[in-house]
Amino acid sequence: MEQPLCLDIAHLTTLFRTQKGVVRAVDDLTLRVGKGELLGLVGESGCGKSVTLLSILRLIPYPGEMVSGKVLFEGNDLLQKSKEEMRRIRGMKISMVFQDPMTTLNPVFKVGEQIRESLTIHGVIQPSHGKSLLSYFGDHSRRKAEYRHVIDLMEQVGISSPDSRYFDYPHQFSGGMQQRALIAIALSCNPSLILADEPTTALDVTIQAQILELLKKINQEHHTSMIFVTHNLAVAHEFCHRIAVMYAGRIVEVGDIDAVVRQPLHPYTRGLLNSIPRLGDKSRRIESIPGNVPDLVDLPNGCAFKTRCSWAGAHCNELPLLKDLGGGHTVRCHLF
Repeated sequence: MEQPLCLDIAHLTTLFRTQKGVVRAVDDLTLRVGKGELLGLVGESGCGKSVTLLSILRLIPYPGEMVSGKVLFEGNDLLQKSKEEMRRIRGMKISMVFQDPMTTLNPVFKVGEQIRESLTIHGVIQPSHGKSLLSYFGDHSRRKAEYRHVIDLMEQVGISSPDSRYFDYPHQFSGGMQQRALIAIALSCNPSLILADEPTTALDVTIQAQILELLKKINQEHHTSMIFVTHNLAVAHEFCHRIAVMYAGRIVEVGDIDAVVRQPLHPYTRGLLNSIPRLGDKSRRIESIPGNVPDLVDLPNGCAFKTRCSWAGAHCNELPLLKDLGGGHTVRCHLF
């Protein structure tokens, strides 16, 4: 029985028109996320992972634009929604955990108030009925209920002494605590989908493990779907149910995490796995992927990875299509 879908992206293309030319940051991307699924999106820096998440939320900055495709969330195309409808969806139904909490949290507002903001904007805790606008803003019962909800959230994400930390500013939090505060903001309205953009990159290994454990707990308790962006396949293997490998704006391989890690099909996926050091195996050399990531303004014809691939041939001058090899394992390569 096929898993119900939370998100269904079909042929999404996002461009940036620059002075050098057109950058195809996301190129004909098709991806599905099931309800309650943890999907890992991996690849080198600059391959389009973060732009994919921003495209889902329609937060592409100028001079970027989404030129084609569909982003179906719970059966509705987000690309056809008005700006006001998208404002109601962001934070309420789809939340995002950004990569750097120091540039995401506002340094002049208390952390607790920043968590509470989502509750106020989306009206998660409704004011009393039959009151005037003036009395609404003076409604202490609502504010008290929001405060208690924020305290519960801070406890849920592992922020100790939340009653006092509520009134602290971001600079008074450690990096790990700041990331927990961002996760609390993402959780505040109990969304169906969380987009996590490398939330553990700037943290040490111990704190990384704690954040990953927290996100997994949220997934299990709330059945929240997640797209987890990372460049580390080892982290994705520990955390995700399925994995999608991205290169030069395109998906090159998708499959169950164990299938992709144990039997990688695309040469790029093999290169990523071979570049991971393994403790205790002194005889094994760490292999790097030769060459450099191609300029997205001037991509080669056909397969974008052909200039770095030892299996490349004349047939690679034609663009390979994603081929389903069974069991949900698909690959974009002429070898298959």
